[in-house]
Amino acid sequence: MINFDFNEDYILENDFVRLEPLSAKHYDEFLEYTLNEPEIWEYSMVKCDTPENLNKYIGIAIQKRLDQKEYTFAVYDKRKQKFVGATRYCDIFLDSNRLQLGYTWYGKEHQGTGVNKNCKWLLLEFAFEKMHMVRVEFRAYTENLRSINALLSIGCTVDGILRSNAVCPKTGVRRDTMVLSILNTEWHETVCKMLHDKIYPLNK
Repeated sequence: MINFDFNEDYILENDFVRLEPLSAKHYDEFLEYTLNEPEIWEYSMVKCDTPENLNKYIGIAIQKRLDQKEYTFAVYDKRKQKFVGATRYCDIFLDSNRLQLGYTWYGKEHQGTGVNKNCKWLLLEFAFEKMHMVRVEFRAYTENLRSINALLSIGCTVDGILRSNAVCPKTGVRRDTMVLSILNTEWHETVCKMLHDKIYPLNK
């Protein structure tokens, strides 16, 4: 049985990070990244690279939650004591026990610090253990090697490539998208322990 309510304010946390539902209050927390690091969203279809776009991004994310289509989290780094990025569940299909995990970004200083692996651990644990998902999907443009390598490092399997399925909003060039996934059997048999072993040393 699916155990998920879009109206519930879920808090996912461990000793390293806290994920809380994105709200309008996070505009001020994220503005420094918009003003100083707009290149963070180079590969994103939904950009926060201007104050106007950041405000639009938050508004759309909140509406998607109200429409019961997506659920976006703001990411708080407990060690740095600040908000460092965002991530979300999207393409949520409760009737077929599957969702996509994406639209993830972090400030430059917080990339490669263990924040992402801790977030993925919490999100995957919740998806498989609480929401009882059968499939969690990820997508990345084929030129975004940083994201692809990060996904492979947490145990994702490459399902294939969607050729010429998207257009870069900045250049108009068509892009290929790599599709990756983790299944509930893989989570229980290998990925859960593997990812736990990877994040445990980071949290000492």
